[in-house]
Amino acid sequence: MRVALFVTCVNDALYPATGVAVVRLLERLGVDVDFPAGQSCCGQPQYNTGYRYETEPLLRRTAAAFAGYPYVVTPSGSCAAMLREHYPRIGRRAAAEGRGSELAELADALAPRVYELTEFLVDVLGVTDVGAYFPHTVTYHPSCHGLRSLRLGDRPRRLLAAVKGLDLVELPQAEECCGFGGTFAVKNPDVSAAMGADKLRHARATGAEVLCGADNSCLTHLGGMLRRQDAPLRTLHIAEILAATQEEPAR
Repeated sequence: MRVALFVTCVNDALYPATGVAVVRLLERLGVDVDFPAGQSCCGQPQYNTGYRYETEPLLRRTAAAFAGYPYVVTPSGSCAAMLREHYPRIGRRAAAEGRGSELAELADALAPRVYELTEFLVDVLGVTDVGAYFPHTVTYHPSCHGLRSLRLGDRPRRLLAAVKGLDLVELPQAEECCGFGGTFAVKNPDVSAAMGADKLRHARATGAEVLCGADNSCLTHLGGMLRRQDAPLRTLHIAEILAATQEEPAR
Protein backbone atom coordinates (compact mmCIF):
# COMPACT_ATOMS: atom_id res chain seq x y z
CA MET A 1 0.00 0.00 0.00
CA ARG A 2 1.28 3.45 -0.96
CA VAL A 3 0.29 6.65 0.84
CA ALA A 4 1.27 10.30 0.80
CA LEU A 5 2.20 12.01 4.04
CA PHE A 6 0.69 15.46 4.53
CA VAL A 7 2.96 16.52 7.37
CA THR A 8 1.37 20.01 7.85
CA CYS A 9 3.28 23.26 8.25
CA VAL A 10 3.12 23.23 12.08
CA ASN A 11 4.83 19.84 12.21
CA ASP A 12 7.29 20.71 9.47
CA ALA A 13 8.37 23.91 11.21
CA LEU A 14 8.10 22.99 14.90
CA TYR A 15 7.69 19.22 15.34
CA PRO A 16 9.70 17.33 12.72
CA ALA A 17 9.90 14.36 15.10
CA THR A 18 6.17 13.83 14.63
CA GLY A 19 6.55 13.49 10.87
CA VAL A 20 9.48 11.11 11.32
CA ALA A 21 7.40 9.07 13.76
CA VAL A 22 4.52 8.76 11.29
CA VAL A 23 6.88 7.42 8.63
CA ARG A 24 8.53 4.96 11.04
CA LEU A 25 5.14 3.74 12.25
CA LEU A 26 3.57 3.28 8.83
CA GLU A 27 6.65 1.62 7.35
CA ARG A 28 6.74 -0.79 10.29
CA LEU A 29 3.18 -1.72 9.35
CA GLY A 30 4.17 -2.40 5.74
CA VAL A 31 3.04 0.89 4.19
CA ASP A 32 5.10 2.71 1.56
CA VAL A 33 5.19 6.42 2.44
CA ASP A 34 5.87 9.24 -0.02
CA PHE A 35 6.40 12.88 0.87
CA PRO A 36 5.24 15.07 -2.03
CA ALA A 37 7.55 18.09 -2.03
CA GLY A 38 4.88 20.35 -3.53
CA GLN A 39 2.82 20.42 -0.34
CA SER A 40 2.59 23.57 1.74
CA CYS A 41 0.11 25.17 4.15
CA CYS A 42 -3.45 24.00 3.55
CA GLY A 43 -4.78 27.53 4.08
CA GLN A 44 -6.55 26.94 7.36
CA PRO A 45 -5.23 30.15 9.04
CA GLN A 46 -6.37 32.27 6.10
CA TYR A 47 -9.73 30.54 5.87
CA ASN A 48 -10.45 30.81 9.59
CA THR A 49 -9.59 34.51 9.51
CA GLY A 50 -12.07 35.15 6.71
CA TYR A 51 -9.70 35.27 3.72
CA ARG A 52 -11.59 32.71 1.68
CA TYR A 53 -10.43 33.85 -1.74
CA GLU A 54 -6.79 33.86 -0.61
CA THR A 55 -7.23 30.21 0.40
CA GLU A 56 -8.15 29.10 -3.10
CA PRO A 57 -4.57 28.98 -4.52
CA LEU A 58 -3.60 26.75 -1.61
CA LEU A 59 -6.49 24.42 -2.39
CA ARG A 60 -5.18 24.13 -5.96
CA ARG A 61 -1.62 23.56 -4.76
CA THR A 62 -2.62 20.92 -2.22
CA ALA A 63 -4.83 19.07 -4.69
CA ALA A 64 -1.99 19.03 -7.24
CA ALA A 65 0.57 17.83 -4.66
CA PHE A 66 -1.53 14.83 -3.67
CA ALA A 67 -3.02 13.94 -7.03
CA GLY A 68 -2.73 10.25 -7.84
CA TYR A 69 -2.33 8.98 -4.28
CA PRO A 70 -5.05 6.62 -3.04
CA TYR A 71 -4.53 7.77 0.55
CA VAL A 72 -3.33 11.04 2.08
CA VAL A 73 -2.44 10.59 5.75
CA THR A 74 -1.90 13.46 8.16
CA PRO A 75 -1.07 13.64 11.88
CA SER A 76 -3.42 16.60 12.34
CA GLY A 77 -7.16 16.52 12.82
CA SER A 78 -7.54 20.22 12.08
CA CYS A 79 -5.73 20.01 8.74
CA ALA A 80 -7.60 16.83 7.82
CA ALA A 81 -10.86 18.63 8.54
CA MET A 82 -9.75 21.56 6.39
CA LEU A 83 -9.16 19.30 3.39
CA ARG A 84 -12.21 17.11 3.92
CA GLU A 85 -14.83 19.61 5.02
CA HIS A 86 -13.80 23.13 4.12
CA TYR A 87 -12.21 22.55 0.72
CA PRO A 88 -15.50 21.23 -0.72
CA ARG A 89 -17.32 24.23 0.79
CA ILE A 90 -14.87 26.58 -0.90
CA GLY A 91 -15.43 24.77 -4.17
CA ARG A 92 -19.22 24.89 -3.90
CA ARG A 93 -19.13 28.57 -3.04
CA ALA A 94 -16.96 29.36 -6.07
CA ALA A 95 -19.37 27.45 -8.31
CA ALA A 96 -22.36 29.25 -6.79
CA GLU A 97 -20.66 32.56 -7.55
CA GLY A 98 -20.43 31.60 -11.21
CA ARG A 99 -16.66 31.08 -11.22
CA GLY A 100 -16.79 27.56 -12.61
CA SER A 101 -16.52 24.07 -11.17
CA GLU A 102 -12.72 23.69 -11.10
CA LEU A 103 -12.29 24.17 -7.35
CA ALA A 104 -15.25 21.96 -6.51
CA GLU A 105 -13.91 19.16 -8.70
CA LEU A 106 -10.43 19.40 -7.19
CA ALA A 107 -11.79 19.43 -3.63
CA ASP A 108 -14.24 16.59 -4.22
CA ALA A 109 -11.50 14.45 -5.74
CA LEU A 110 -9.14 15.04 -2.80
CA ALA A 111 -11.44 14.99 0.23
CA PRO A 112 -12.40 11.27 0.28
CA ARG A 113 -8.74 10.24 0.17
CA VAL A 114 -7.70 12.22 3.26
CA TYR A 115 -7.31 10.42 6.60
CA GLU A 116 -6.17 11.53 10.01
CA LEU A 117 -3.50 9.13 11.25
CA THR A 118 -5.50 7.26 13.89
CA GLU A 119 -8.50 6.68 11.64
CA PHE A 120 -6.19 5.44 8.89
CA LEU A 121 -4.64 2.93 11.28
CA VAL A 122 -7.95 1.67 12.63
CA ASP A 123 -10.28 2.01 9.63
CA VAL A 124 -7.98 1.33 6.67
CA LEU A 125 -5.21 -0.87 8.08
CA GLY A 126 -7.54 -2.48 10.59
CA VAL A 127 -5.05 -2.43 13.47
CA THR A 128 -5.09 -1.19 17.04
CA ASP A 129 -1.96 -2.95 18.34
CA VAL A 130 0.84 -1.39 16.30
CA GLY A 131 3.67 -3.04 18.22
CA ALA A 132 4.51 0.01 20.32
CA TYR A 133 6.18 0.14 23.72
CA PHE A 134 5.90 3.21 25.96
CA PRO A 135 6.27 2.55 29.71
CA HIS A 136 4.61 5.71 31.01
CA THR A 137 1.32 6.94 32.42
CA VAL A 138 -0.57 8.82 29.69
CA THR A 139 -3.76 10.84 29.49
CA TYR A 140 -5.32 11.74 26.14
CA HIS A 141 -6.72 15.12 25.02
CA PRO A 142 -9.12 14.84 22.04
CA SER A 143 -8.81 17.96 19.92
CA CYS A 144 -12.00 19.70 18.81
CA HIS A 145 -11.52 18.98 15.10
CA GLY A 146 -10.85 15.31 15.75
CA LEU A 147 -13.74 15.06 18.17
CA ARG A 148 -16.41 17.13 16.45
CA SER A 149 -15.44 17.36 12.78
CA LEU A 150 -13.78 14.02 12.05
CA ARG A 151 -15.61 12.13 14.82
CA LEU A 152 -12.58 10.05 15.68
CA GLY A 153 -14.39 8.69 18.71
CA ASP A 154 -12.40 6.12 20.67
CA ARG A 155 -9.90 5.28 17.92
CA PRO A 156 -6.96 7.12 19.55
CA ARG A 157 -7.70 5.64 22.97
CA ARG A 158 -7.98 2.13 21.52
CA LEU A 159 -4.55 2.54 19.94
CA LEU A 160 -3.06 3.86 23.17
CA ALA A 161 -4.66 1.11 25.26
CA ALA A 162 -2.87 -1.51 23.14
CA VAL A 163 0.59 0.00 23.68
CA LYS A 164 2.73 -2.26 25.86
CA GLY A 165 3.78 -0.70 29.17
CA LEU A 166 1.43 2.26 28.78
CA ASP A 167 -0.98 3.08 31.60
CA LEU A 168 -3.86 5.08 30.09
CA VAL A 169 -5.80 7.26 32.52
CA GLU A 170 -8.96 9.13 31.56
CA LEU A 171 -8.86 12.92 31.35
CA PRO A 172 -11.71 14.60 33.24
CA GLN A 173 -13.81 16.95 31.09
CA ALA A 174 -11.91 15.63 28.10
CA GLU A 175 -14.40 16.98 25.55
CA GLU A 176 -13.87 20.59 26.59
CA CYS A 177 -11.82 22.72 24.17
CA CYS A 178 -8.25 23.49 25.25
CA GLY A 179 -8.64 27.10 24.09
CA PHE A 180 -6.16 27.14 21.23
CA GLY A 181 -8.43 27.24 18.20
CA GLY A 182 -5.76 28.61 15.87
CA THR A 183 -6.52 32.29 15.34
CA PHE A 184 -8.90 32.21 18.33
CA ALA A 185 -5.88 32.19 20.65
CA VAL A 186 -4.55 35.30 18.90
CA LYS A 187 -7.83 37.20 18.88
CA ASN A 188 -8.98 36.15 22.36
CA PRO A 189 -5.81 35.50 24.36
CA ASP A 190 -7.32 35.87 27.84
CA VAL A 191 -10.18 33.48 27.14
CA SER A 192 -7.80 31.08 25.41
CA ALA A 193 -5.43 31.08 28.38
CA ALA A 194 -8.29 30.50 30.82
CA MET A 195 -9.55 27.53 28.82
CA GLY A 196 -6.03 26.12 28.63
CA ALA A 197 -5.63 26.49 32.39
CA ASP A 198 -8.83 24.51 32.95
CA LYS A 199 -7.61 21.75 30.64
CA LEU A 200 -4.25 21.55 32.38
CA ARG A 201 -5.80 21.50 35.83
CA HIS A 202 -7.73 18.39 34.83
CA ALA A 203 -4.68 16.85 33.14
CA ARG A 204 -2.41 17.38 36.13
CA ALA A 205 -5.04 15.90 38.44
CA THR A 206 -4.72 12.56 36.63
CA GLY A 207 -1.15 12.14 37.82
CA ALA A 208 -0.08 11.29 34.26
CA GLU A 209 3.47 11.80 33.06
CA VAL A 210 2.40 12.56 29.49
CA LEU A 211 -0.48 14.56 28.04
CA CYS A 212 -1.02 13.04 24.62
CA GLY A 213 -2.89 14.47 21.65
CA ALA A 214 -3.35 13.85 17.94
CA ASP A 215 -2.86 17.49 16.94
CA ASN A 216 0.32 19.43 17.71
CA SER A 217 -1.44 22.77 17.48
CA CYS A 218 -3.32 21.98 20.70
CA LEU A 219 -0.15 20.58 22.24
CA THR A 220 1.76 23.77 21.38
CA HIS A 221 -0.75 25.78 23.38
CA LEU A 222 -0.85 23.39 26.33
CA GLY A 223 2.86 22.61 26.29
CA GLY A 224 3.74 26.30 26.42
CA MET A 225 1.55 26.79 29.45
CA LEU A 226 3.04 23.72 31.15
CA ARG A 227 6.57 25.03 30.65
CA ARG A 228 5.64 28.31 32.31
CA GLN A 229 4.16 26.34 35.21
CA ASP A 230 7.32 24.23 35.47
CA ALA A 231 5.01 21.21 35.67
CA PRO A 232 6.21 17.59 35.64
CA LEU A 233 3.62 16.79 32.96
CA ARG A 234 4.82 16.92 29.34
CA THR A 235 3.04 16.84 25.99
CA LEU A 236 3.65 14.35 23.17
CA HIS A 237 1.93 13.61 19.88
CA ILE A 238 0.26 10.19 19.67
CA ALA A 239 2.34 9.31 16.58
CA GLU A 240 5.51 9.48 18.63
CA ILE A 241 4.06 7.12 21.22
CA LEU A 242 2.79 4.66 18.62
CA ALA A 243 6.13 4.70 16.81
CA ALA A 244 8.10 3.99 20.01
CA THR A 245 9.59 0.56 20.65
CA GLN A 246 12.00 -0.83 23.20
CA GLU A 247 14.76 -0.56 20.59
CA GLU A 248 13.76 2.96 19.50
CA PRO A 249 12.06 4.72 22.44
CA ALA A 250 10.25 8.03 22.15
CA ARG A 251 12.13 11.14 23.12
